[in-house]
Amino acid sequence: MPRLPARPEDLVRNRINRAPSTWLATGLPWASIMLASMATFSPIVSSAPVLPPLAFMVLLAWRMLRPSLLPVWAGLPLGLWDDLFSGQPLGSAIILWSAAMLAMEAIDGRFLWRGFVQDWLAASALLAGYLVLAATFAGLAAGYPLPLSVGPQLLLSVVLFPVVNRAVALLDRIRLLPLRRL
Repeated sequence: MPRLPARPEDLVRNRINRAPSTWLATGLPWASIMLASMATFSPIVSSAPVLPPLAFMVLLAWRMLRPSLLPVWAGLPLGLWDDLFSGQPLGSAIILWSAAMLAMEAIDGRFLWRGFVQDWLAASALLAGYLVLAATFAGLAAGYPLPLSVGPQLLLSVVLFPVVNRAVALLDRIRLLPLRRL
């Protein structure tokens, strides 16, 4: 049977004064983006690109939800990680993710108060630019143009972005949970 504190205010202080986990507070966004980069290892086989860029969508969702959580330079290491797992030419995600982080910084500076519709439009524009440029980089490396085949992937990415955004919001709630003392 648990012992109750001597004073009732100690019980309240013990529940309120718990700090969130340091790893969860700082590492969960990075870990979730890195795990989403590994989604390309799924056993889905298709002749055209269909799977949306989940890691890029998670990056955009974290950046839109908590702008100060990921620094602007986070696009470089996370883009490198994505390049290692996505099969894209090395450096394409580094350049595109860094450019997206700079674009999000400019959007944050221009529109201080945004709603869901503005976030969805900004994410749609960034996803469209990312997919077309990534397909162009892959086409240059392969020797034939690929940007025409990203239509279904772009449509699926734009439609699924609110779902990814909601999942990131749930992860953010987990990130802020207090530690339980044993």
